[in-house]
Amino acid sequence: MQPFITKFDPYEPTEYIVDAKSGTRSPAPLEKVAIIGSGSWGTALARVAAVNVAQQDGFHPEVLMWVRDPDECARVNETHENARYLPGVDLPSNLVAVSSLADVVRPATLILFCVPHQFLPNVLAELAPGTVQPNARAISAIKGVDVHIREEEGTADIYTFPAVIEKALGIPCSALGGANIALDVGRGQFCETTIGVPSPQDAALWHAVFDSPSFRVHPTSDVSGVSLSGALKNVVALAAGFVDGMGLGGNTKAAILRIGLLEMSTFTCEFFTSASPLTFSHHSAGMADLITTSFGGRNRRCAEAFVRAGGSKKKKTFDELEKELLHGQKLQGTVTAREVFMFLHARGRLEGYPLFEKVYRISFEDMDPMRLFDDL
Repeated sequence: MQPFITKFDPYEPTEYIVDAKSGTRSPAPLEKVAIIGSGSWGTALARVAAVNVAQQDGFHPEVLMWVRDPDECARVNETHENARYLPGVDLPSNLVAVSSLADVVRPATLILFCVPHQFLPNVLAELAPGTVQPNARAISAIKGVDVHIREEEGTADIYTFPAVIEKALGIPCSALGGANIALDVGRGQFCETTIGVPSPQDAALWHAVFDSPSFRVHPTSDVSGVSLSGALKNVVALAAGFVDGMGLGGNTKAAILRIGLLEMSTFTCEFFTSASPLTFSHHSAGMADLITTSFGGRNRRCAEAFVRAGGSKKKKTFDELEKELLHGQKLQGTVTAREVFMFLHARGRLEGYPLFEKVYRISFEDMDPMRLFDDL
């Protein structure tokens, strides 16, 4: 095992059931997986988990996935397909859509959060005390950051969403991220992902849930690094989209990705001191995810369209492009770009992150996209 991979013992069931008649001993299905979120990425991960747990000792074979709309929920269960967000991908019969969030979470011991990050506060608010089992564990595939500006003190605080979930629910929370386009994962194409875990036990459990021959899972103890890489790469992907929108070539895009990766790593290690730069250089959650998102993701696509439409001066805003191009999915990069800008401004550190600053100003302050390269 590589030194940047967390060491763990493979998951083994801890309790067994003895049949009274035959005397045979079989693992008790103590672990039950729940998926909060039914967008393209949540559905793809739900499919991976459902296929795995059906074959895994110690796991309940049924995986519950929260689908808020009752009509959509019924369609998913009837057709075994999420035609809206993951069309053409067959879902296993043991993946069951449920429209009640509480009913999804209540029996679960392993909970995946995969909702747009601006929706997480409402989701957590719906989980009344006692809904989540005290021995449950969570994992976040949410891309974003939680920023609190303290104007009276002239500063700001920033939190990862695993930290937000841990504080709200009182359970340990890991992070998942990597070079993972949802449709490719749903189709079973080979890829890797990274899970940032607070303990070897979390590594063993989440590895058992998600690892497969076509979806390789590599754990690391750097929960903050995995979470931040998933958030910040969307900001850099906007810059990559601006480059494409201006019709510039591979040299320029490669330079932006290198500079962007450096700002991602530097930002994370500056404000989350336990984070490791190896997460960005050695893991799928780092450079690999940045490459994938900057060539094929929704943030790149919308940023290219934004520039080709003439930027905000031509009244083609990112909100309009989100509705026009994403068909109900949410754009994460612009929200994160604004939050990161406000945090750095409050901390007096904008000069240390010129690419992040330019992405914000091009997106929201009518800066000419050609100024992206100033002072880089």
